[in-house]
Parts: sequence; structure tokens; C-alpha cells
Amino acid sequence: MPADYHTHTPLCMHAEGEPEQFVAAAVSAGISEYGISDHAPAQPEPFDNWRMLESQLPDYFEWIERAKAAANNQIPIRAGMECDWLSGCEPWIESLRQRYPWDYLIGSVHYLDGWDFDNPAWLGKWAKIDIEDAWTRYWKSYADMAESGLFDLLGHPDLIKKFDYRPDGDLRKFYEPVIDAIASSGCAIEINTAGWHKPCAEAYPEPSFLDLAYSAGIPLVLSSDAHAPSELGRDFDRAIAVAKQAGYTETLLFKQGQRSYEPLP
Repeated sequence: MPADYHTHTPLCMHAEGEPEQFVAAAVSAGISEYGISDHAPAQPEPFDNWRMLESQLPDYFEWIERAKAAANNQIPIRAGMECDWLSGCEPWIESLRQRYPWDYLIGSVHYLDGWDFDNPAWLGKWAKIDIEDAWTRYWKSYADMAESGLFDLLGHPDLIKKFDYRPDGDLRKFYEPVIDAIASSGCAIEINTAGWHKPCAEAYPEPSFLDLAYSAGIPLVLSSDAHAPSELGRDFDRAIAVAKQAGYTETLLFKQGQRSYEPLP
């Protein structure tokens, strides 16, 4: 199975499991590499209740080192973080990149003007807003994130659809400018299988976005967004089929900022 680079730890306060359990699950699932990429701290603190604090970064580094020790050369362990794209965040992300010898950093958009739109706690807001406007602002943020050059991998591209609120009409009008920005940046995207387990009942991104990404030459990884050991590599068989249908024949690997590829099985 391909590498799984988007996974979490209990430090984000909504995941469970110990490093040794994740490593054992990764080996059992047959994934080629296990990447750890918990939610990075954000400023000012406390920012929200679903990420580690800056003071917990040493605990995160220890978690990664425990995973490497548990792997004992059975499987490569890759170190990353999932960083939120927020207004004025660039200096903070640059400082985080200096804190550890990361293999990669994931950039994600979870916030629109202070609203973490994918948080079930604020689900009711979706019924009160202009969906077209929310999508427009989301994709503008996503393009800005790609153009920043701060990230190696961009997370769950169409997370905005999580609760199945979508504008009417052809959604490619949102996708095409973003595809251009991602392709120019050289970033990779992911097929994030967690979407199959959310109200949208669809992996992130949807097939038409993935078709455009392949045509633009954007590299791909597969991700489970695991919040428990049992979720590592979840639905990768389905994701492989979706990737192949779009035209992909390989996925990207990261090691200390260097890239290589592995063929899809």
C-alpha cells in the first residue's frame, strides 16, 4: 500500500493511541511509510481546542522519536505537521519549519474569517450563510496557500464540502484557478479517505477536481487522516481505484524535503 502521510496524535485532543500502536497498525496495514502530521500550534494561544500548544512541541518530537524506535527498521517513519493557513501566518510557519528536521509540511484551510467551518460544534452556521460566498472565500484562501510556497503537501482540497453544503452549478469554476496555483507552486495534493466517513460521503477531493489535478501534472499522495491506529491506510483500496481512474500511476514520497515516487499497486 502507498505511504500514509496525514495522521494525528493525541496531542491534538481529538485522537487516540500510542506511537507503538500506530506503528504496529501501519505495519499490519502494509503501508509503505508512516507519516506523522499532527495539527501544528497556531498563534495567538490558546487558538482553539483541537491542536497542540507551542509548549507541547517537545512532547510531539518525543512522540515521533518513540515511533521511530518502535519501527525498528520495519517501516520508514516520516515527520511532518499539518499547519493551518491563516491571515498573516507566514512568519509563524517559517519558524515552525526550523523547529525540527521535517520530512514535509502539510498546509490546510480549516478557517474562514475565524470560523472553523469543518467543526461539528458550529454546524448550524451553514444554514445561515451564503454557500456560494463561503466556497469563493475558501478557494481563494486555498490558492493563496499554494502560492505561499511554504508547504510540500496540501491537505483535503475540498474540505469545504464536509457537511455536504455545495453551491449549485458546475463546481469547476472554483477548481480551475486553484489548480493553476497548485501546479505553479509544485505542491502535491492528497486523496484524503476520511471524507468517505463524513456527511459528504465522498473522498477529498471529488473526482472532477482530481481529473483536473492529473491533467495539470500535480503530484499525489494518499492519506487516511487517521485519528486512531485502526484508521491507518483506511479505504486505500478505494482511493487507489479513484487515483487510477483519474490517470495517476504513482504517488509521491517525502524524505527530508527530497521527493521520489512509488508506483500504485
